[in-house]
Amino acid sequence: MIYILIILGLIALDQVSKYIAINYLANIGSIPVIDNIFHLTYVENRGAAFGMFQDNQMIFIVVALAASIFGLYYLYKKEVNLLGKTAIILIISGAIGNLIDRVRLGFVVDYFDFRIIWDYVFNIADVFVVVGTILLCIYIIFFENDK
Repeated sequence: MIYILIILGLIALDQVSKYIAINYLANIGSIPVIDNIFHLTYVENRGAAFGMFQDNQMIFIVVALAASIFGLYYLYKKEVNLLGKTAIILIISGAIGNLIDRVRLGFVVDYFDFRIIWDYVFNIADVFVVVGTILLCIYIIFFENDK
C-alpha cells in the first residue's frame, strides 16, 4: 500500500505543476528564470520524448498502461531491492502523470526549458521517467542477480 501512496503523491506533484503551467503560464508563453539558460515555457506536446511520434496518443496510452501494470506487478510480486523499487515507482508515476494529460487534454503539458542544454521542453513526469530508467538500468546491471 505504501508504494501506491508514494506513486499517488508523485502523480499529484506532477499534476499540480501542470495545473499551474496551464493556468499561469499558457497565456504568457515563456518566462525567463535565467535569461537564455532556463525558462518556464508552456508547450502542448502531442508526441513522445523530444516531440517524436506526434499525434499518436493511442500508442502512448497503451505503452503507459502496460508499463504501469508491469511495474506494479514487479513491486508487489518480485523480490526487488530499494533501488529497483524506487526506479519502478518513478517510472510508473511519470508514465501515469503523462497518461492523465493525454487522456484528459489530448497532449502533455511541458514547461521546463533548459535552453543552454537542448531545444526540448519537458515536465516533472518526464524527469521521473528518465531518472527512474537510469536507476532501473543501474539496478539491472549491478543488483538484479544478487537475490
